[in-house]
Amino acid sequence: LHTEDDGIHMNEHSSRSHSIFLINIKQENVETEKKLSGKLYLVDLAGSEKVSKTGAEGAVLDEAKNINKSLSALGNVISALAEGTKTHVPYRDSKMTRILQDSLGGNCRTTIVICCSPSVFNEAETKSTLMFGQRAKTIKNTVSVNLELTAEEWKKKYEKEKEKNKTLKNVIQHLEVELNRWRNGEAVPEDEQISAKDQKTLEPCDNTPIIDNIVPVVSGISVEEKEKYDEEISSLYRQLDDKDDEINQQSQLAEKLKQQMLDQDELLQEETMRRIQEELTRLQIENEAAKDEVKEVLQALEELAVNYDQKSQEVEDKTRANEQLTDELAQKTTTLTTTQRELNQLQELSNHQKKRATEILNLLLKDLAEIGGIIGTNDVKTVSHLEEEFTMARLYISKMKSEVKSLMDSNRKMNASERELAACQLLISQHEAKIKSLTDYMQNMEQKRRQLEESQDSLSEELAKLRAQEKMHEVSFQDKEKEHLTRLQDAEEMKKALEQQMESHREAHHKQLSRLRDEIEEKQKIIDEIRDLNQKLQLEQEKLSSDYNKLKIEDQEREMKLEKLLLLNDKREQAREDLKGLEETVSRELQTLHNLRKLFVQDLTARVKKSVELDSDDGGGSAAQKQKISFLENNLEQLTKVHKQLVRDNADLRCELPKLEKRLRATAERVKALESALKEAKENAMRDRKRYQQEVDRIKEAVRAKNMARRAHSAQIGTCPPTGTGALTKR
Repeated sequence: LHTEDDGIHMNEHSSRSHSIFLINIKQENVETEKKLSGKLYLVDLAGSEKVSKTGAEGAVLDEAKNINKSLSALGNVISALAEGTKTHVPYRDSKMTRILQDSLGGNCRTTIVICCSPSVFNEAETKSTLMFGQRAKTIKNTVSVNLELTAEEWKKKYEKEKEKNKTLKNVIQHLEVELNRWRNGEAVPEDEQISAKDQKTLEPCDNTPIIDNIVPVVSGISVEEKEKYDEEISSLYRQLDDKDDEINQQSQLAEKLKQQMLDQDELLQEETMRRIQEELTRLQIENEAAKDEVKEVLQALEELAVNYDQKSQEVEDKTRANEQLTDELAQKTTTLTTTQRELNQLQELSNHQKKRATEILNLLLKDLAEIGGIIGTNDVKTVSHLEEEFTMARLYISKMKSEVKSLMDSNRKMNASERELAACQLLISQHEAKIKSLTDYMQNMEQKRRQLEESQDSLSEELAKLRAQEKMHEVSFQDKEKEHLTRLQDAEEMKKALEQQMESHREAHHKQLSRLRDEIEEKQKIIDEIRDLNQKLQLEQEKLSSDYNKLKIEDQEREMKLEKLLLLNDKREQAREDLKGLEETVSRELQTLHNLRKLFVQDLTARVKKSVELDSDDGGGSAAQKQKISFLENNLEQLTKVHKQLVRDNADLRCELPKLEKRLRATAERVKALESALKEAKENAMRDRKRYQQEVDRIKEAVRAKNMARRAHSAQIGTCPPTGTGALTKR
């Protein structure tokens, strides 16, 4: 599908023609041979253009003229259809309106999409386009299915109409017989009169002439009688004019009532729309409140999950730090054992060297004494022998010096090892302090309610540390004053105490690690359970939200159907009341016409009899009298036709009345069923909402109870007593 476009000042790609695309659809049922047909028009209208704004020239200007001409014709058609009072709709003013005749005012449903500009420059075009759309919205068409009947269905319809025609013929014959009896002056009793209920049970009767008792007038009429006839005719005409005026008044009253009904329908529609809008806003507010509640619950669950993740992460960090400290402590203990071994070896070496030095000194003193005795007693020894002895003494002295130096070196090494031992002890105390601070921090994180007790424990532990340090200083000070052997004994005892303290700390640490691991496993199980529960809750929430949306949609549909049925019920009640009023007016008119007809027939028969008695001698009447008689007969026939038509309309209305009452009862039952279904749906929604609220409260209570149980369990784990302080105070 290609349309011509060209550039103008207002649009670079302006359509220069309208586009109409027709889709013809036909459907045929193979089993029943029913045929349905329909047409779909897709129309793209070109926009109306002002030459002053577009600057069109030449062929483009001619195209703009054609576009505006067709659009103005379409606007005239829409205006004529919107008013509804005009008998002529100008479809033939344009080819486009002629093609779209069925889509505008025929058996159709039409949808219009308006494209307008929000710019102030195009204000006039936008306003006219919107007014065109507003007029088009007021058009109301009655839609029926384009059904093509088969030959068998046409035959059934023909038979049905034939039977109906037979019954109507029978009714007409019986009514003619009854009319003849009334004309003959015979009073027909009510039992023999034909009513609407007896019309279907009537049997055909012999054809009788409608007017068979009227004797042809053969006599002449005098001037006075002629004047009387003229006056009567004029009175009849006046009565007819009065009846016409009454009919006009009744039609005007019916139009007013119709307009009032339309206004009432509009007011009812506005009221229903307002109620629907209020109900919609209320449901939206409830939906928002439910969403807020769900968000709050989800936020609480997320906060719990985040807090638990943070706690678990902190526990993991603390366990890692604790493991690092234990590794460092093990390394320090290994270094301490190695240094202790080296210290023992150095002490053994120094003792051995001291023993050797004392032995060498004793030997040297013995040699010097022997040398003195020899020198004092044996003066005759030679100088050479003295020199040899002197050299031997020098060698011994040099050996002694070297041994003394080695002893000094070993003493320095021993002092260095003592200093390293003190540093290791300080590191051990520092690591112990770190371990205790970490345990205190973990206990503070896990047991917030017992911060005062933990602070008291930490203060007591620090006090014990200070006492231990003071005692260590006192011991070290006393050790400095004591001898080297007592110092070694004290060092060994301190080593044993420290080893015992380290073992007790290690055992407490292992116990605490096992407890923490058990708690971590329990928390991990709780996390998995909470996650599973959260997933179940999310699935239940999604299911409840989908069920709530479905119930809401069904509720809205039922309310719309209920409102439509209420509107139909009101319209039908109004129509029923109007039909009752119309039946009463028709019955009154029929009664008046019947009375007039009786009077007219009686008067006419009396006059005919008089004219027959007065003018029995005359062979034939004048032409004027015959014309009058024929005129009166025509009037009589017209009155009988009007009477028959009124009787027929009254019968049709009475036939339709039970159908309408049946429909009204069916609609009332349907309304009751829909109301009960709506009530049940609302009760189910309330029950689902209460169940969901109870489930959320139960989950909150379960989470709160688990948190309380976990805190109570963590509160039962007591802090480890400061180990090693007893051993130190014992000393």
